[in-house]
Amino acid sequence: MRKTTPGASLRRKRRPKQLLVSYAMLLPFLFFFFLMFVMPIFVSLFMSFTNFNMLQTPDFVGFSNYIKLFLDDDVFVTALTNTMVFAFISGPISYVLCFLLAWIISDLGPTLRSIVTVCFYAPSVAGTGIYVVWRLIFSSDSYGMINGLLMRMGLIDEPILWLTDPQMSLGIVILVHIWLSLGAGFLAFIAGLQNIDRSQYEAGAIDGVRNRWQELWHITLPQMVPQLLIGAVLSISSAFAVGYQNALLTGNPSTDYSTHTVLLHMTDYGYTRFEMGYACAVAVVLFVLMVGTWLVINRGLRRMSSE
Repeated sequence: MRKTTPGASLRRKRRPKQLLVSYAMLLPFLFFFFLMFVMPIFVSLFMSFTNFNMLQTPDFVGFSNYIKLFLDDDVFVTALTNTMVFAFISGPISYVLCFLLAWIISDLGPTLRSIVTVCFYAPSVAGTGIYVVWRLIFSSDSYGMINGLLMRMGLIDEPILWLTDPQMSLGIVILVHIWLSLGAGFLAFIAGLQNIDRSQYEAGAIDGVRNRWQELWHITLPQMVPQLLIGAVLSISSAFAVGYQNALLTGNPSTDYSTHTVLLHMTDYGYTRFEMGYACAVAVVLFVLMVGTWLVINRGLRRMSSE
């Protein structure tokens, strides 16, 4: 029969009280988290089944918004296609680029590593003013930096419409987004690489690990699953929620809706046309896409860490 010491019994008596204090400390955060994040999701889900113009009482219309969305709204289909192309090209590229650059930088000395990290991270905190520079670079007249350079070199006779040509604008927006993608996920990778247990590399060398790529796959990545998950969340959210960047570069709407995204479609109906029920339906579709992609990536990373 298991005996309990007086000290253990006293700790068990104190534990509910300590848990109560801990939960009480969490209450303010939980309240605002529910108010600002959880409740809007359920409100949007409910509003997506209504016709609501923000002035009159919402009118329940069932699945009419979703039927119109997928069967009658050609612009939404274009926006959804652009968003998927954007997410599945820029998302993985920016995610892998962030990790590879962090992996390379992690071997530098502390001072040089800090300087290089700031240089790579700076564009992500530059704000909307950075798009003025990119508009100047890809300006569609002869004063644009690229057009002017190509014309002086004799490679073109007239300016190229970089930001208004439907065949080029989406690729340019993806390029700019990748350049700006070294943000919080990049810093999470840097921090994760600095906290890896170095003794495992020695153990790996004894077990047969012979090069950096084997170290990366068998030792580094399994120890960085939390940082990889954070980076995946940030990469997914930034890739699917792209919108204002496109509008700043190519206008809203863009030529033939070539860079129109689901987020821009949602803001168009929500804040311009005041069709809030329809905008909520668009938001629900975007939310489902983001959560579904995150679940797939999360499962893959969890499986990698367990191997």
